[in-house]
Amino acid sequence: MIFALSGRIEEKHVSELQKLFEAEAEVGDITLELEELRLVDRGAVRYLAACEARGIKLENCPSYIREWIETGSDTSHEP
Repeated sequence: MIFALSGRIEEKHVSELQKLFEAEAEVGDITLELEELRLVDRGAVRYLAACEARGIKLENCPSYIREWIETGSDTSHEP
């Protein structure tokens, strides 16, 4: 199953995403298409990293989000 996320994701949206993904029995079969994702906050980056750790695929992840996930530096670029 592919979920396309676009625009902005903030920590307040994470609970909605969690509910949606919990409804899917096979987490490994979930892919998040992130090509149109433009803005995320700290909580959203942490959630995306946790999703990936659980086996959810992140496709077309913007490079700045990928960097934050890989380095754990989810606060280094915030205003």
